[in-house]
Amino acid sequence: MQLWLSPLIAFLLGSIPFGLIISRARGINIREHGSGNIGATNVLRVVGKKYGIICLVLDMLKGLIPTIIAISLIRYEGMKNPMMISHLEPYAKNFPMLTAQFFQVLAGLFAILGHNYSPWVGFKGGKGIATSAGVLIALMPAAVLILAAIWLLVFSISRYVSLASIVAAAALPLMTLLGSWLHGKIQNGTWNKPLFGFSILIAVLAIWKHRSNIQRLKEGTEHRFNRKPKSTDG
Repeated sequence: MQLWLSPLIAFLLGSIPFGLIISRARGINIREHGSGNIGATNVLRVVGKKYGIICLVLDMLKGLIPTIIAISLIRYEGMKNPMMISHLEPYAKNFPMLTAQFFQVLAGLFAILGHNYSPWVGFKGGKGIATSAGVLIALMPAAVLILAAIWLLVFSISRYVSLASIVAAAALPLMTLLGSWLHGKIQNGTWNKPLFGFSILIAVLAIWKHRSNIQRLKEGTEHRFNRKPKSTDG
């Protein structure tokens, strides 16, 4: 039950279209404005900064929470993860390491797929960056800090959210390998192979979902967040 219930919960939570709900509460159908995307970036542009941040946090949580639940319920001998919820321990079950790692990762993937292809909006959705970040915080929190730094660096230079997201996504598999190597897990054969496969899959998925942005970047028509000019008053 633990193996299959966790991905199901993840997909259902991931499919909640917070961007659409928030914009509808403000009297706006987000799918008819801006890029038409229900993700946090479009909500920020169309509805406002405050609502974009709220959407970002909620989209991250719907990746983080179900993945933490999966980590807490699906375990293996000697497993250590600071994100595990101790109150769920009575309901947890130990599995072979590879099985546990696979289904923990599968729950995270289902949360992202729920966001990207939500049944509540005709199996459409966002690009999955915020939800992926929530999943990765649960699975590999240290790597998220490095990826966030990469994202901020690219964004601060280019002012393109899409380009920063694409570069961070492309860097994810390398961060996964690097972390396993630095912790000696590749050397002793205990590295998380499903997590590496997952990192490649969601990197490809994130870049694929940005294909229209890539085309606009090539054409020079992509939306850029410009810095506010300094005030000359006084």
